[in-house]
Amino acid sequence: MLWTAPVIVLASLLITWGAEAAQFFIAQGFALAILAWMQTLPEFAVEAVLAWRQQTSLLIANLTGALRLLTGLAWPMIYATAAAVHRRRTGQPLRHIQLVPHQSVEVFGLLFPLLYALVIWGKASLHVYDAFILAVLYSAYLTLLVKLPPQEHEGIQDLPSVPRKMVLAPPQKRALGIAACFLAGGVLIYFTAEPFLGSLIAVAATVGIPSFAVIQWLAPIISEFPELASTFYFARQKENASIAIMNIASSNINQWTLLVAMLPVVLSLSRGELSSFSLDNQQRIELLLTIGQSFVAMIFLTNMRIEWWEAMAMFSLFAAQFVLPPLIGNQAKTWITLAFFAWTIMAIAAMIVRARVPRALMEFRDTWRLYIRS
Repeated sequence: MLWTAPVIVLASLLITWGAEAAQFFIAQGFALAILAWMQTLPEFAVEAVLAWRQQTSLLIANLTGALRLLTGLAWPMIYATAAAVHRRRTGQPLRHIQLVPHQSVEVFGLLFPLLYALVIWGKASLHVYDAFILAVLYSAYLTLLVKLPPQEHEGIQDLPSVPRKMVLAPPQKRALGIAACFLAGGVLIYFTAEPFLGSLIAVAATVGIPSFAVIQWLAPIISEFPELASTFYFARQKENASIAIMNIASSNINQWTLLVAMLPVVLSLSRGELSSFSLDNQQRIELLLTIGQSFVAMIFLTNMRIEWWEAMAMFSLFAAQFVLPPLIGNQAKTWITLAFFAWTIMAIAAMIVRARVPRALMEFRDTWRLYIRS
């Protein structure tokens, strides 16, 4: 654990630097999607090792923990960072983080994978055909993103020093630097993922904590650290805080699609035949709670802004998952899950009653006409 955890962090950091530099030369939304995928490569590696070992009882652990950390902790921390910097610079409170119109693509990119996640939860199993459907959803999402405009170069000075130097380097050195970051990070993860997972399980056994809980929370905290650090560079400036939010949203989308799709594929390769696995009761509880939290996060994004109270609500409901179970028992997760879905249903009902079209839908329509259809 003393060497695998730091190596995983270093690998994630190298990949993050390469992706941050590359984003200035392709469409911003597409760049954020690739950045999010590369940043979550450690989660893919951990899940791939579990699937290859056929440890199906642990397959959902890292996935659900990472997703709940991203929406329940990272989004509120991004808002808190942006608000603190804004107050220090202006003396005024930051009421909300405003998204730009073409980021409506990410908002709707989250909707369909979440709906299909409900299907997976309902049938309590994951098959190879599920992987195909999820891959199609992600491909459609990327097809839309590649049509969007590149990021303005004015944001280069907001990058950390290493990716900033790569962006400003001559073309050949820049390409070599970006490729080296990706290659070195990928090699480190390839050779470290299995011993990292083994060390986590050993720590769990030594301390007496269930392996599911350790893989669900400790592994994502270690592997997500560079991603969270990079988003805070964007969050420090009000005009770039929306990029930080979208970076997390893109991570959610690629984990709900590609990461889930990878599980039955790697499992089938390990067994040498087309295979599936069933979700046990604990996995279904954790999955449904994660789906509910993601739905609430998406509902908040439909008005194309993150309000201060929305960030506080997300953090409060996230923290309740740790505070309430020791007080009222295992039923706490059921109540928190019901709260998430009740919130989602009431928000949708309010839109219908008021006949109010979500702003994200209107801006998606305009983005479609301006960039995609043309």
